[in-house]
Amino acid sequence: MTSACEKAGILIVDDMEENLIALEAVLGPLDQELVRARSGEEALKAMLRQDFAVVLLDVLMPGMDGFETAANIKRLDQTKDVPIILLTGTDADSDYAYRGYAIGAADFLTKPFDPWLLRTKVNVFLEMHRKNCQLEARTEQLADRVAELERTVEGLRKYGAER
Repeated sequence: MTSACEKAGILIVDDMEENLIALEAVLGPLDQELVRARSGEEALKAMLRQDFAVVLLDVLMPGMDGFETAANIKRLDQTKDVPIILLTGTDADSDYAYRGYAIGAADFLTKPFDPWLLRTKVNVFLEMHRKNCQLEARTEQLADRVAELERTVEGLRKYGAER
């Protein structure tokens, strides 16, 4: 069964083309759909169009920055549970990590990042997404089974009452 769980999307958000290319090169071996967004606005639109297992979000972007984008993602019921990894340059303000975690980011990495470390962190979120999907599917199966059993019990009650 091929499902959205097995091929979860990864949203990469950065206003600089070279950073998007670098992220695609690092994440390519994970064999997941990589969706690009060049702004916070584009990222929000993409998130409303499809489900993602994780978002990699640049902090410093013109217009809606990464913090505002992350806050908007966390504010929407449809997207609030998607983990966000914030990315920023080495000249980052010391309170960036605190601000990121305060708005609900799952992780925070400084560029240049270790490709192996980033791929490993993203893979953890992909695996969590797969497990959550499997759990949801199993919960639905159990709910269907409970409903079936309840119908059977009700049928037996009616049968007993008729006797």
